[in-house]
Amino acid sequence: MKTSKRPSSRPRVDTRLGALPDAAPCPLLVADPAGVVVERNAAASRLLPGAGTGARLHELGLEWLADAHERLAGTGHSARLESEAVTGQVGDRSFEARPTRTEDGHIAWWLADNTGRRAAEEALQVERERTAFLAEASNALLATLNVDRCMEVTARLAAKYLADAAVAIGPPAGRGLPLTYGSGDHVERAHVDADPAVVPGLEEALQGFPPVASQWIDPASLPEWAVPPGFDGPTGSVVITPLPGHGIAAGALILLRRSSHSAFSEREEVFAHLFAARAGAALSAARMYAHQASITSTLMQELLPPQLEQVHGVDFAGGYRPSGQRERIGGDFYDVHPGSDPGQETLAVLGDVCGKGLDAAVLTGKIRNTLQALLPMADDHERMLNLLNGALLNAEHTRFATLVLASVVRRERTVRLRLTSAGHPAPLIVRSDGRVEEAETQGTLVGVLPECHADTVAVELAPGELCLLFTDGIIEAKGGPLGDAMFGEQRLADVLSDCVGLPAEAVIERIQMLAAQWIGQGRHDDMALVAIAAPRHAHLSAVDGHTRGRYTA
Repeated sequence: MKTSKRPSSRPRVDTRLGALPDAAPCPLLVADPAGVVVERNAAASRLLPGAGTGARLHELGLEWLADAHERLAGTGHSARLESEAVTGQVGDRSFEARPTRTEDGHIAWWLADNTGRRAAEEALQVERERTAFLAEASNALLATLNVDRCMEVTARLAAKYLADAAVAIGPPAGRGLPLTYGSGDHVERAHVDADPAVVPGLEEALQGFPPVASQWIDPASLPEWAVPPGFDGPTGSVVITPLPGHGIAAGALILLRRSSHSAFSEREEVFAHLFAARAGAALSAARMYAHQASITSTLMQELLPPQLEQVHGVDFAGGYRPSGQRERIGGDFYDVHPGSDPGQETLAVLGDVCGKGLDAAVLTGKIRNTLQALLPMADDHERMLNLLNGALLNAEHTRFATLVLASVVRRERTVRLRLTSAGHPAPLIVRSDGRVEEAETQGTLVGVLPECHADTVAVELAPGELCLLFTDGIIEAKGGPLGDAMFGEQRLADVLSDCVGLPAEAVIERIQMLAAQWIGQGRHDDMALVAIAAPRHAHLSAVDGHTRGRYTA
């Protein structure tokens, strides 16, 4: 019975018989332990014409193969070393060599051309590095909505990964160009009075047109402002690419390489455009955010409650806390409209619009503007409320509101008030002996019924006495030991009773502090307060109707 042997995975070499597989497609060199070539096949002869019998591996320019042969020959029979492949260059091609020991102690080297595989692996590694860079760039660019910071990140990353230096250019402002220079880890901003048309392709890039190929740009033609300060050595290659934004270009990017470095390849230019697309999107988002923030800030100045102070010898103080921690405006508001002279009434308004957040703030702005227009009728609170009521009923998005109006005037040492509540909690009066009284005024909501009815009550404040206007967010604030008890009118009255003799600002601050402690981390509605106080001191040294007067005993 005959048994068949499994064929070896490699051709069996027998140098004693001269049985070299000349038909093998890959080159084969056989060398003795001293590194002298004893045999070669036809493929090896074509690859290495000088590798004849008797030639030494070191003499063939195959240092990488000679060193591997010397290590393997000095280890005896090492299965581990014999299983390892070595790689190196033969001319402009890459080869992988694997050893096999022959029966007479020589070493046969099989050479396999892996140039294509190495090129593919290197290309894959480059793509992985580029992908990682784009991910890092996206994270860095999207980490800020500040335009200047975004320009700095763009210039720094471009100079570090894409070129020797970079210049990020923002949209022109007149003849001025905002520039951000990047060179190494150094970033510098500048603003120059320059014409982008003097740089080929820059004016088009700033308008969002496709970039000009780098071979059409003469580096020597770049003006001084288009090169980062201190950039050493002549410029050898330049790429100019737009920074595309949302519909319009967000700027342009200039990449520079020194003459001692290789010029930008076509693939590198394409990759630079990919980076520019991400940078442009981030810059565009930052500019849109800055524009919206500017608009919001402008509108906010009209919606935020004003800073109150003394008017015509009467102390005013206000406090406001919106319902949301991230919101600055809401549905509660107050205003003080001084009379044209000390003898005329000053109108104080405090209100609460149904709802919270921006929608309520929009209606708040409308109510405040309408009341401003109705100031000539402030001597008749009910008429004023009815005109406001009609304006709200005719609005596209109807919401109701509660209001309290206070017409205030100083008469020698006392302060006289006319108070009118339209569906709002009645004001509280703090007397000099600590008593707290509720003003006897009430009325209907504004913006609900065809007509608004309200009662007006007259109140007089002696020196040191105070009237508090407040929204229901104060008395309905839930908190306490168990978190479900309301602050309540009685607790507010007790706080006011303890505040006898304190200035109006101090009273507002104390109520706000105690309400905040009561609420803790719980949710709450908008809270607004206005304190109107008759000063204790009688001598007014300076009053102009708008700034704080100074009183002496």
